[in-house]
Amino acid sequence: MNQTFTQKVLAKAAGLDEVAVGQIVTVRPAHLLTHDNTAAIIGKIGDELDQYGVIDPSLSVIVLDHVAPAANEKTATSHQQVREYVARHGLKNFYDVGEGVCHQVVVERGHARPGTVIVGSDSHTCSYGAVGVFSTGIDRTEAAALMLTGETWFKVPPTIKITLRGQLPRGVFAKDLVLRIIGDLGADGANYMAVEYHGDVGHLSVGDRFTIANMGIEMGAKIAAFPVDERAVQYLETAGLPRDAYEPVWADADAEYVRECEYDLTVLEPVVACPHAVDNVQPIGEVVGCRVQQCLIGTCTNGRLSDLQEAAAVLKGRKVAPNVRLLVLPASRRVYQAALEDGTLLSLGRSGAIVLPPGCGPCLGAHQGVLAPGEVCISTANRNFKGRMGCKEAEIYLASPATVAASALHGVISDPREEL
Repeated sequence: MNQTFTQKVLAKAAGLDEVAVGQIVTVRPAHLLTHDNTAAIIGKIGDELDQYGVIDPSLSVIVLDHVAPAANEKTATSHQQVREYVARHGLKNFYDVGEGVCHQVVVERGHARPGTVIVGSDSHTCSYGAVGVFSTGIDRTEAAALMLTGETWFKVPPTIKITLRGQLPRGVFAKDLVLRIIGDLGADGANYMAVEYHGDVGHLSVGDRFTIANMGIEMGAKIAAFPVDERAVQYLETAGLPRDAYEPVWADADAEYVRECEYDLTVLEPVVACPHAVDNVQPIGEVVGCRVQQCLIGTCTNGRLSDLQEAAAVLKGRKVAPNVRLLVLPASRRVYQAALEDGTLLSLGRSGAIVLPPGCGPCLGAHQGVLAPGEVCISTANRNFKGRMGCKEAEIYLASPATVAASALHGVISDPREEL
């Protein structure tokens, strides 16, 4: 039927046999994600909520994570309003401060069912494409309407097909791959398009796929998606989703694409996104030696156990450089506990890392790691815009956990391949 992944999922969600690129469809998403911004969203529809209530108590997934724990009275009051809203309407999927970054929580708690549509009032909702979900960000007004009606609409986007060949070499990681792709396509290279990953994806862990899907929005994509293979099935089982709990969807072999790209993974090298744009991507050799004051490992992009383990493998118990702050934020309570149990956090702590509670704080400059004027941070986050970490006169570089760890070790941006 020459249908892409996006066409198939949106047709299913709209109750149609098939849809065409450019067609407007009305769908009922499986879930709506909101986070700390829930307070602002419900503030738009207070009277309607009092009169009609929510359409479905199981629709919303709410996670308090952006300023967690609360850094001031204003945030604490917002969190209190969210808790009261959850209790008043009997919402079933609420995760309070400390449970983790919203996108990690949605997947590891089994809310991301392959073949479904999930929307969220956060641009990195596209992360769930890692397990075959059509997931995308929406604005707060749309989120408010969904709480009341359970419906939203999409214009079916065209799709870019990216085929991966081979395996990543030693010292090169999924973050390097997705930064390379963004550097090639540009920050607007996939505007209102879907991106499908094909080829040798079986070599990538679900965590790797999460990293890549998470950054789909950084090339302008509406969604970024992977097929559900045996590796994904096994991961989903650990999240409480048995094989018979969902129906995976994938593109037809003869699907039509607006553009096709192919990457030979065997020739890739570590890269860094330089200030102040995610598509300002340079090979590691071009930036080696740049002094840094802060290094951040975590966020919804690279805060999983495997990411923390990669960093610990680079540091090997050695101390971070003098005058360098190494911040580590596990992506969720479960990741935190796993990293405690296997000794990863102990190893990072002995190296001088400052382990912070699961959450988003430093990534968006909310708290726990705001930069000062003139400072440089190398981070595993997904954005390096001017002012992103709280200071317009600071600079942010983006890289893999291994590159960030190597840089923390030496106090300057460093090639992780020399430490592995």
